[in-house]
Amino acid sequence: MKILERNTDLGLLILRLSIGVLMLMHGIAKLMHGAGGIEQMLEASGLPAFIVYGVYVGEVIAPLFIILGLGTRVAAAIFAFNMIVAVGMAHGADLFALSEAGGWAIELPALYFFGAVALVFTGGGKYALSNKKLWD
Repeated sequence: MKILERNTDLGLLILRLSIGVLMLMHGIAKLMHGAGGIEQMLEASGLPAFIVYGVYVGEVIAPLFIILGLGTRVAAAIFAFNMIVAVGMAHGADLFALSEAGGWAIELPALYFFGAVALVFTGGGKYALSNKKLWD
């Protein structure tokens, strides 16, 4: 059956849209309400407050590029790095913990991270705007 044939490119589009749109919602919330909590965590860690602008790169710009399929591999690498930093700063104590429901306590950041890592290796597929370039 034609409908049951493998369509990797459609799967990559769904992956790009799902992690991109879901993370973009986090970025939009930070654009609307600020990232003061993250700035406080940075300062408490002895890091300069201007690093907070990296949140906007990782949660707004990179997801937009992933959604569009522009430089998907590079955008996904930035996205994955953003998730490593987020886990390190806000969820480090939960790295080896289970949630009350029995799942991994950081399963949402992990899903974002591993989805982004998959895109680093695959690129955006044929439904990406820059699908013929090395960085996609």
